[in-house]
Amino acid sequence: MADHDWNERYRLGDTPWDTGSPEEALVAFVEQAGLADARVLEVGCGTGTNALWLASRGFDVVGIDVSDRAIDLARAKAAQAPGPGTGRFEIVDFLATQPDGGPFDLVFDRGVFHGFDAADARARFASQVAASLVPGGRWLSLIGSTEGAPREEGPPRRSARDIVNAIEPVLEIVDLRTAAFDTTRSDAPRAWRCLSRLRLVPAQPSTVRT
Repeated sequence: MADHDWNERYRLGDTPWDTGSPEEALVAFVEQAGLADARVLEVGCGTGTNALWLASRGFDVVGIDVSDRAIDLARAKAAQAPGPGTGRFEIVDFLATQPDGGPFDLVFDRGVFHGFDAADARARFASQVAASLVPGGRWLSLIGSTEGAPREEGPPRRSARDIVNAIEPVLEIVDLRTAAFDTTRSDAPRAWRCLSRLRLVPAQPSTVRT
């Protein structure tokens, strides 16, 4: 993702991912999972919409982003939106650095994992997630899908094979299902909703019969 000037995108307001509303998949997961007193890391937090929603529900949240402009905006919003939980925002290159405040019960990203074209970068991302989690901790990711009609714009597309190849060695995939980036629009880009958890037992090699 080095070819993107994320600060410039935020300066120009060219941020279609920044909807101003918490991600539906995250809201549904939190409500169904019955999380309490959890420590949460959001990778690619942008202006803090999801992280601040989590903090308002009592979670201890760390939001990270490579864009210092996004982090400035998130901190400004946090200063105006105190809640029962805590929210902290930091400039972090997640592929290179583990954020402070871990390990976490939940890692969330909306459209960050899929931003890396190289398979080794996606595998590195998954490894960094694994290193951020408590035993049994979970990672919820919304990932651009290869499903849907051809399009020239919108989120990068990743196949189910791309996802499994990156994640399976370090995390257990609990659920991988089709979704959308905006359920209120019939033409919204398709997505994968991927839920994984930190392995308690290493992945075993695929069986080869002789």
